Amino acid sequence: MILKKLKERWGITSNFQLVVIFIVFGITGTVSAYISGPLTEIIIGDKSDLNWIIRLLIRILVLTPIYQVLLLFFGYIFFQYKFFYNFVKKFLTLLGCGFLFRE
Repeated sequence: MILKKLKERWGITSNFQLVVIFIVFGITGTVSAYISGPLTEIIIGDKSDLNWIIRLLIRILVLTPIYQVLLLFFGYIFFQYKFFYNFVKKFLTLLGCGFLFRE
């Protein structure tokens, strides 16, 4: 029931496509989290005295664009680029970055 509603909402026709999309989300989340840690350390320094909340906010700011780019990359590799392009477009529009997609 839940998967059926999700397929309708996303405009997906097959269960295989849904599984591929879940795989892409999983790979993207893992890789972006793996990359964002060291990148955050490079940006703020290894021995930074910053509060943990500020460090977390900086990591989230680093993680967000990495995640979006990786979604498009892995979506392309798994032949789901159109789906993830629309997904990223919708997300960035909600963040106020819709001007990036005006044609």
